[in-house]
Amino acid sequence: MLNLTLASALAFAQRQNGFPTPPDAAERAQHRVAMLTSKLSLTAEQQQQATTIFTNSGVTTQPLVENMLRTRQSLASAVKNNDAAGIEHASATIGTLTTQITAAEAKADAAFYSILTPEQRASMDQPQLPPPPRMGQGFGATLPGPPPFGSQ
Repeated sequence: MLNLTLASALAFAQRQNGFPTPPDAAERAQHRVAMLTSKLSLTAEQQQQATTIFTNSGVTTQPLVENMLRTRQSLASAVKNNDAAGIEHASATIGTLTTQITAAEAKADAAFYSILTPEQRASMDQPQLPPPPRMGQGFGATLPGPPPFGSQ
């Protein structure tokens, strides 16, 4: 989830810097559903439901991600200006936005998980290995993240 959020944030930043417009929430949802269909053999009905779930989540989180980017810029300015009050305010805002984004994405995951069959849930519950480090980064370069979806 965090990767999706960061990708959305990067896409927004790229759009602001003259790069091509990133896919909208519906396109991102369709891509995600295609990957999940490949992994879980979703039915046509499940695909439609999942597309709706993830599109709605993307629409909900997009303004939060955009606000997060603006707040991170404010934090960077506060750091450069040694503005302790600005740092505190931006940090608190980032915490709140992180909570809102995480909750919205987790609710979408829960809604998706609820439409799966027991067999599909078992497949989702399987731990997934993190991708190998990129060339030149070494094994210590990847940061630990949240546990894979469904594993706890």
